[in-house]
Amino acid sequence: MVLEMKVPSPGESITEVEIATWLVQDGDYVEKDQAIAEVDSDKATLELPAEESGIITLKAEEGDAVAVGEVVCLIDTSAAKPEGGEAPAEEKKEEAPKAEAPKAEAPKADTYATGTASPAAKKILAEKNIDASQVQGTGKDGRVTKDDAVKAVPSMGTPTTGGSRGEERKKLSMLRRKVAERLVAAKNETAMLTTFNEVDMTAIFDLRKEYKDAFKSKHGVSLGFMSFFTKAVVRALQLYPDVNSMIDGDYKVSYDFCDISIAVSGPKGLMVPVVRNAENLTFRGVEADIKRLAIRARDGKITVDEMTGGTFTITNGGVFGSMLSTPIINPPQSGILGMHNIIERPIVKNGGIAIAPMMYVALSYDHRIIDGKESVGFLVAVKEALEAPINLLMDGNAKRALEL
Repeated sequence: MVLEMKVPSPGESITEVEIATWLVQDGDYVEKDQAIAEVDSDKATLELPAEESGIITLKAEEGDAVAVGEVVCLIDTSAAKPEGGEAPAEEKKEEAPKAEAPKAEAPKADTYATGTASPAAKKILAEKNIDASQVQGTGKDGRVTKDDAVKAVPSMGTPTTGGSRGEERKKLSMLRRKVAERLVAAKNETAMLTTFNEVDMTAIFDLRKEYKDAFKSKHGVSLGFMSFFTKAVVRALQLYPDVNSMIDGDYKVSYDFCDISIAVSGPKGLMVPVVRNAENLTFRGVEADIKRLAIRARDGKITVDEMTGGTFTITNGGVFGSMLSTPIINPPQSGILGMHNIIERPIVKNGGIAIAPMMYVALSYDHRIIDGKESVGFLVAVKEALEAPINLLMDGNAKRALEL
């Protein structure tokens, strides 16, 4: 029996996906639930598992955009599993010459891909009178895909200096293209403005130094900076609800809950999972949820639902060494808080000079809905809470707030 595997719907409103990477080759034996491909939507990268065991026949190439419901591969479920999990001898025999082919190429082949061209790519290259060895393949193991062939241009005989002059042309993933589109839209469609302040992190450093070991021992998660910033943001959003609002046409939509989007860097680019109802979470709850979401983003298992619906965003450029930046609003939200690196600097305390761990913070906001008074007040409220966390975030009892 031959099973047709169709593209499942990754989420509401998504009508097509892109084959990012085939994790198996044509003719391989696959096991049920084995990951056979990674597919990109405009919101996330997801794994495509085999629905049954059998020999697989691929019906789409890497880089192809396929509609939800379209057949991307066939699985012959009646095929017996090869002994030792290896491909049948006949297949190996046929494939052997292909593996040796690059050795016979001209010396310049070392500069290009050693993979073979797909049938569709061969036809296009033949029409352009271009040798496959002159094309850099972006497919698995250097395979020259249809997209590579379409973009290939004949050599113009450009003189070289003897050094490496290679270049790589790689199509952006659907997720990366969507992020770029949203960032440009945010710049063009909002009245974005950024206000800055600085925070003395001494109190938080002292709390973490005193309680971080006990916190991790009891709760299994580290006591990081994100829980303090999330709690400080929630408090500030409750004091300045306009920052927790959005524009919908001629209406302002305000929320009585705080769903905080946390920007994290994943293997496929920037992802923004959401900590739901952060106003109800303890320090332990915030840290545990951020850790869970970050791991899922890193492993490519984050879902569309986990990245949509936030009311405010926090991004931490400090982990990469950023001293100061102007973060871009994550639409349709109206505000985003940028954290930066912590540097010991001389500051004035009690009439004298002291060395303190300082961080610059930035709030970018949509001036159409948030006035200067609210934006500055919000950022000052964040600063006050971070500099006096025991009184303003822990109700005067750090051990109880940390559940120790």
